[in-house]
Amino acid sequence: MAIWIRVVSGALGLWLQLLVLDAAIRTFLLPRAASVRLSRLVSRLIGRFFRLFSGPKRTYKERDRALSLFPSIVLLSYQATWLGLSYVAFGFGFVAAGAPSFSRAFEISGTSIFTGTRFGTNGAQTSLVYVEGGLGLTLLALLIAFIPSLYAAFQRREVSVSRLSVRAGAPATPWGILEIANSVNSYDLLDELWREWEQWFIEVGETQTTLVILNYYRSPTPNQTWIGSAASVLDAAALFNAAVDLAPSATAGLCIRSGWLNLRRIADYFKISYETKVNWKTPITISRAEFDIVLARLERGGVPLITDRDTAWRDFVGWRANYDAIIEAMYAQFNCPRTDWLSAAELPLVERSNQRGKNVDE
Repeated sequence: MAIWIRVVSGALGLWLQLLVLDAAIRTFLLPRAASVRLSRLVSRLIGRFFRLFSGPKRTYKERDRALSLFPSIVLLSYQATWLGLSYVAFGFGFVAAGAPSFSRAFEISGTSIFTGTRFGTNGAQTSLVYVEGGLGLTLLALLIAFIPSLYAAFQRREVSVSRLSVRAGAPATPWGILEIANSVNSYDLLDELWREWEQWFIEVGETQTTLVILNYYRSPTPNQTWIGSAASVLDAAALFNAAVDLAPSATAGLCIRSGWLNLRRIADYFKISYETKVNWKTPITISRAEFDIVLARLERGGVPLITDRDTAWRDFVGWRANYDAIIEAMYAQFNCPRTDWLSAAELPLVERSNQRGKNVDE
């Protein structure tokens, strides 16, 4: 075999293997957000396949069932892609190391990475056999070590989402949070909720930009999504500070601030555009009519509201404008149902009860 073929094969094999190692390290080990082209390419190809089973003609439950498999398939595809490219890379390496033909080189590479039973005919080939076998085991070990960290972060995210059903119903709604607080005389306990979710937003902003695949792991209950829960808490805090006739809560304001700052970190990774300089004149996706419907519902349920609804609307828009574009884009990005504010006029009210031991009817 010509010397130039061996040189080119060796350079190509080295480049391919460095590409694989770069993708594996930055996807599984690097503790910060990183855009990995090879990983993104694999994700997009798998995503196109899953779109066939999650089109708009299917019900949300059908789409949710199909998309729940997406992140697991992506992780397995990462591993298959890296092992496959390593097989090709070392095949070229064995050509450079003196294999008599390409077929012989790829035979040695295949048995080295998958079974470890093939030995080379010279020192260079034998060294490559050991290196390839070790890299194959390392790639498998990276995935195995990555999964516990991933699922630990998923569990921490979902604990607060599940707990929210006690405070907001299922699925969670912003008016549900205020109605249930009113029904059990627990407005003073809302600060605990705001603090919990302030911390939740901080952790989500960290974990879902370092473990990007976590964004696509869907909540165990189809109608209780992490995005919808986040939106409900933010909107409830905005409604409380803007419209409820009680002293505004600094803790609620900090929760909203934590929300928009950390959701922006996720938005930046996915290149979701948003305004950074907003005020009460900034357009939002919730209309004044929808806002008035929710206030009318809260008023019927006994929640104390301020009389100046125009001021309430301006204050609410001032809060919501900070995260409105991001939340709406994430509904579409991660295929989650949007909270329908118009439905507030049709859903039954949460009944108020002062009796000890009586459960809140969600």
